[in-house]
Amino acid sequence: MKILRIAPLLFALSVVVAQSPLGMAQEPSVTGSSSATAASAPQGTPPVQPVIKYVRPTEKTKFHNYLFDAFGPYPIAGAAIAAGISQAAPDPPDWGKDADAFGERFGSSLAIAAIATTTRYGLAEVLREDTLYYPCECKGVFRRLGHAAISTFTARHGDDGHREFSVSAVVSPYVGSMAAVYGWYPDRYSDKDAFRIGNYALLWSVGQNIATEFIYGGPHSLLSRAHLINSNGSSNK
Repeated sequence: MKILRIAPLLFALSVVVAQSPLGMAQEPSVTGSSSATAASAPQGTPPVQPVIKYVRPTEKTKFHNYLFDAFGPYPIAGAAIAAGISQAAPDPPDWGKDADAFGERFGSSLAIAAIATTTRYGLAEVLREDTLYYPCECKGVFRRLGHAAISTFTARHGDDGHREFSVSAVVSPYVGSMAAVYGWYPDRYSDKDAFRIGNYALLWSVGQNIATEFIYGGPHSLLSRAHLINSNGSSNK
């Protein structure tokens, strides 16, 4: 099988990246101190909220996030989950259901994710989009869910970091699925199958952002509240 030739290389690169320090996109910086402002304000005056200022990530930060998103532990876990689901189906059925078939599906899923991530970061560079994930500064489950979902289809633009529809975020999952269908999937698979696989990948991105928002990223995540992570940075998905 063609994908098995590159699967060991992808896995080895994943291990190296997982052991390297991650360059995290910094949270938008806060201008001014809320405590100092409150202390200097007259009694009875509502405290002035700190001003959130967006700072574009450096090229080094974006490159480190690219390596982590393409070859780090999260794509490994995602590929294993996707391989398990495909193994149970099975999909493609031509690959069978033995151990070699699972390795084939795992390598395929990891390769699709790597190609999609490479496409996303490449297009983002060309279009000057900041596709890193920034946890919501808001509170409330539904507001944070909405932020995570919207962040899947948008990116920050310009020096002020305003949000716009992201071409790179939406197109990249389908590039990965097209590469699989026309690269190593059985010949009977077509662009309809690529579209289907791309839809699943885009839905997975929504789930990743929700997990980042509520579990392991940002100031209000579970791991941050348990003091198990540094909440001063945000990762991409």
